[in-house]
Amino acid sequence: MFTLTDKKAIVTGGGSGIGKAIAVILAKQGAEVHILELNAENAKQTIAEIESIGKKAYAHSCDVANLQQVKAVFEYIGNIHILINNAGIAHIGKVDTTGEEDFDRIMNVNVKGVYNCLNQAIPQLRKSGGGVIINMASIAALVGIPDRFAYSTAKGAVKAMTMSVAKDYIGENIRCNSISPARVHTPFVDGFLQKNYPDNIEGMFEKLSKTQPIGRMAKPEEVAALALYLCSDEASFITGCDYPIDGGFTTLNN
Repeated sequence: MFTLTDKKAIVTGGGSGIGKAIAVILAKQGAEVHILELNAENAKQTIAEIESIGKKAYAHSCDVANLQQVKAVFEYIGNIHILINNAGIAHIGKVDTTGEEDFDRIMNVNVKGVYNCLNQAIPQLRKSGGGVIINMASIAALVGIPDRFAYSTAKGAVKAMTMSVAKDYIGENIRCNSISPARVHTPFVDGFLQKNYPDNIEGMFEKLSKTQPIGRMAKPEEVAALALYLCSDEASFITGCDYPIDGGFTTLNN
């Protein structure tokens, strides 16, 4: 089950965290994986991990917010079967503490970056007779999260784009779904704690972990397993859906 042999996949932001875990599991299941990553060193590490399990993958330096760069890379890769729109950046702030520059930066990467990749993916998916798109949204698109105005706005847009694309291309055998994680233990979380709470890293990690009713953060590999299922033929009846993977955050936090 869940074999991706002879499938070609693009994973944006595949150099670390959730993107890395998705790139690895897709390759493990037989896909030819192409990683679009701004950080070349991170991309090399993901490639090395994939090669260590006897699979091949390819890294492409690309800023997803730049349409010309995205266009060049997608045309170079050619026809694809899977797109994982994972690249994104975070921001902390309320609406009155979020400056225009920061707001534009979040929109450029988290919204326009997704648009750029969707825009260039559709022609390549058509060449393959269809395929699968997964957009990485967030529980911030579903419920109010304190101090996450710009990030929540962007992820709400990602969820809406998912539904629009699913509707528009259902007749072309292109499925589109989104995944909405709660907190996931990634290098970003470790860096955030080191920067903001250097004297209380363990305490804050525990506090953040317990905001999920299940009592811990997700592992990147758990999100990747869901992505694998949605990419597989076993999920061929699923499109236009958002999947919270949140340890009960959106339904059990009363």
